[in-house]
Amino acid sequence: MKKILVTGGAGFIGSHVVRLFVNKYPEYHIINLDKLTYAGNLENLLDVEEKENYSFVKGDIVDESFINELFAAHDFEGVIHLAAESHVDRSITNPTEFIKTNIVGTINLLNAAKSSWGEEMKNKIFYHISTDEVYGSLGKEGYFVEDTPYDPRSPYSSSKASSDHLVRAYFHTYGMPVKISNCSNNYGSHQFPEKLIPLMIHNIKENKPLPIYGEGLNIRDWLWVNDHARAIDIIFHEGKVGETYNIGGNNEWTNIALVKHLCKVMDTKLGRPEGESEQLITFVIDRAGHDMRYAIDASKIKTDLGWEPSITFEKGLEDTVDWYLENEKWLNNVTSGQYQNYYKKQYNN
Repeated sequence: MKKILVTGGAGFIGSHVVRLFVNKYPEYHIINLDKLTYAGNLENLLDVEEKENYSFVKGDIVDESFINELFAAHDFEGVIHLAAESHVDRSITNPTEFIKTNIVGTINLLNAAKSSWGEEMKNKIFYHISTDEVYGSLGKEGYFVEDTPYDPRSPYSSSKASSDHLVRAYFHTYGMPVKISNCSNNYGSHQFPEKLIPLMIHNIKENKPLPIYGEGLNIRDWLWVNDHARAIDIIFHEGKVGETYNIGGNNEWTNIALVKHLCKVMDTKLGRPEGESEQLITFVIDRAGHDMRYAIDASKIKTDLGWEPSITFEKGLEDTVDWYLENEKWLNNVTSGQYQNYYKKQYNN
């Protein structure tokens, strides 16, 4: 079996990638490395945990000795690097953790791969998954393309930009066979409810206020997580070494328009009078350095690799709502304990 290391595979996007690869490629042995912080949850992978071609390893990519030992113990054919601190609000509160995980963790993986692969490096793949936030903020016009200059505005996006540069440096300096992708905002099942869509679903269900930053006019491009996982699969297998691919959903929504639409969907699903949930919307102090608009031009991956979104945002959002309503136990488990402390600190202003 070809051993593929997926870092952060118990997280939101990572669990969808692990599930896809485990089920689609029985000839691969997928090794899921995750620290299991608040956002890493093995309940996300209950459906594949008994598969013969799946293994889980608990560990931290910041631990250099551990990472070196892991690579020494396994002859990995490839690395799909998703492990990251990823929430902007948390990066504003504690930027050091983002520097450690996103920068130091990435360099540890690159060094271990370089040392372990040696002369065989040309036959391997180091695939680094990043974000559109490294490009900064757009005005009313234009889109992010692969060669848009980097202009990160938060500790989170700055740390991801740094890791992107390191990965490219290892390609140019050492000949590391790397691939990079930058994606727009993901949504779908198994997402920790600090992010907008699952947060709103949870609060609507519980009749709690729906906190919206500023006036809710910030614009994001939304990508269904299953489509993102498909894109990662295609880039890993068919993408050109040394290239960057932008992955977007072609779905631009202001935050307030999205939440109002979500309220309508939830009212229907919960049997409430239309407009009832919308009354829960509460505007809170805007996020520091809040980027106004993100929008990705995903024409390169469509032209070169044949990928494009498979589902409309409206259909994807409805399916996402159905999943959270049908998996109340999962949602209740992840919204206890530490989440409550975070929520109180973040939105009670």
